[in-house]
Amino acid sequence: MAMIGTNGTHLSYEEAGEGPAVVLVHAGVADRRMWDHQFAELSRTHRVVRYDWRGHGGSADHEGPIPHHEDLLGLMDALGIGEATLVGASFGGAYAVDAALAAPERVNALALVCPGMSGHEWPEAFVRESRKMSLAAVPHERLTVYQAGNASPDPSDVAAMAEAQGRFMVLGTGRSPEEMPLEAWDLSLLMLRELFARSWSSPPNENLWPDPPAKGRLHEITVPTLVVKGLSEIPQIQEVADLYAAGIGDAALLELPETGHLPSIERPGELTAALAGFLKELPHRP
Repeated sequence: MAMIGTNGTHLSYEEAGEGPAVVLVHAGVADRRMWDHQFAELSRTHRVVRYDWRGHGGSADHEGPIPHHEDLLGLMDALGIGEATLVGASFGGAYAVDAALAAPERVNALALVCPGMSGHEWPEAFVRESRKMSLAAVPHERLTVYQAGNASPDPSDVAAMAEAQGRFMVLGTGRSPEEMPLEAWDLSLLMLRELFARSWSSPPNENLWPDPPAKGRLHEITVPTLVVKGLSEIPQIQEVADLYAAGIGDAALLELPETGHLPSIERPGELTAALAGFLKELPHRP
């Protein structure tokens, strides 16, 4: 792991390989380790960079709003990457799209894995179930203290929230951990435990989304785009992937059966093969 200063912060990152640049942007429930398989394999033919968002993994803490898509572009600047293919998962997919809309000349293709979207309003049913999941894991009084930041969370609360979030978000509706490869479930829980231990004890922060957001602007994206969704994850998240597939001209949609929110670790070989094929078909750009 290396550190680099950009956009007023310091981000942890790794890079490997030579060739056209590919930047991997992790999900909100994970960190750069979710890309282990893709990072190793794609670097055989490309210059691949993966990093931790500000406030995540090995990157610096931050208090207040964070413009994650600007951090992504700033990282590219700091590493001398003029143009890249962006591969983003979950909210990382949203940041990749926002970066492409903010600086279209910097992005030559997009791969969006179970993506989020800036400006998207989550249905009430999703918000209600998410809230129910959180309160079943940690009582309201302690959860309120933790979410305010700068707390000293009880390790048992961290473990309980990681387990609950893993079952709700990573696995998806009606699945059990036994339906996921053991190493994938273990890595998911590890990343989630570290995420909640860090976020609850660090200064409070939040996303600073662009204005206008991506919602309503998908027609502006003209680069080759691959959209990936897991058919076992929460239906409301699948719907966002469908919005991208329908809203971006000529976008390709890949549906992975029996797969939740993190295909990169649940179906690493399949996702890597799909990404490699997508990259191979991109037009050559000097």
